[in-house]
Amino acid sequence: MKKIKVRLIRGLAGKPEKHIKAVKSLGLRKVGDVRILPDNPMVRGNIKIAHYLLQVQEVEE
Repeated sequence: MKKIKVRLIRGLAGKPEKHIKAVKSLGLRKVGDVRILPDNPMVRGNIKIAHYLLQVQEVEE
């Protein structure tokens, strides 16, 4: 199954509440946090909402 490596590269201060909630739902709290998540529509949707705050890489496992 494909996985996605997501890193928070920008801070959340001053960002719209919708974008902050999307980032928090991915399990990211502060700049530099990294999570490896399953590649599914929920994760992809949250990445799309806050794409400018994140760095995304696909990981094969």
